Amino acid sequence: MKIATLYDIHGNLPALEAVLAEIENEQVDAIVVGGDAIAGPMPNEVLDRLQAIQTPVHYIVGNGESEVLRYLAGEPIAALTPAGEKGAIVVADLLTEENKAFLRGWSFSVKFKSPTFGDILFCHATPDNNTHVFTKQSDPSQIEAVFDGVMADLVVCGHTHMQFDLAVAGKRVVNSGSVGMPFGEPGAHWLLIGETVEFRKTEFDREAAAETIRQSQSPEADAFVTGQIFSTPAEADVMAVLTMLAEKQITNK
Repeated sequence: MKIATLYDIHGNLPALEAVLAEIENEQVDAIVVGGDAIAGPMPNEVLDRLQAIQTPVHYIVGNGESEVLRYLAGEPIAALTPAGEKGAIVVADLLTEENKAFLRGWSFSVKFKSPTFGDILFCHATPDNNTHVFTKQSDPSQIEAVFDGVMADLVVCGHTHMQFDLAVAGKRVVNSGSVGMPFGEPGAHWLLIGETVEFRKTEFDREAAAETIRQSQSPEADAFVTGQIFSTPAEADVMAVLTMLAEKQITNK
């Protein structure tokens, strides 16, 4: 069994297209879209492209989808940041009625049984929470508490946009990284799970991607091109922000 994992696409259609072109050569049995596919400049185009894939695709609702769905239901958005709240409103206003309905059918998590890895659990952030922030630098005791009792041999997550491979509470926990909004090293990051867990990075034409995104209807297209296509946030800066968010979540429990 071969599974490709596409997490945190963030409305970046050119990055998604580049990864899908590479996946075509891998003959995968399934694709897992691990959430936060829409929180970016081209949400409809990304969802339309995903639905055109011939390989079986399994969809997980990320915090980005949850925020949009709460807004559409007239509920408080409850985003991690003010920018996330603003972005959820922008995306919700762009989505077609068909794609709004499509999002409502996504699952919180997906599970596979692999002959190589045993039970594999795919979730957006952690098995019971799609906003929980942790990184490779998090306090090991806090991560252990989150994954203790989880019935899986391998857990695949995303959410923090940086790939890692950790041993946690007797299981392996890997981060797929971000296809469309990477932190640290640029490129479209994803996983290929077969006989091994292979951390992949796909390059794409940034000039062409910028032009495609700028032609979208998103009012945030230019900012996305500047901040994510021609540059990416430095890992040290992102770690500082994620650490602050993680500490805030602990305080608010």
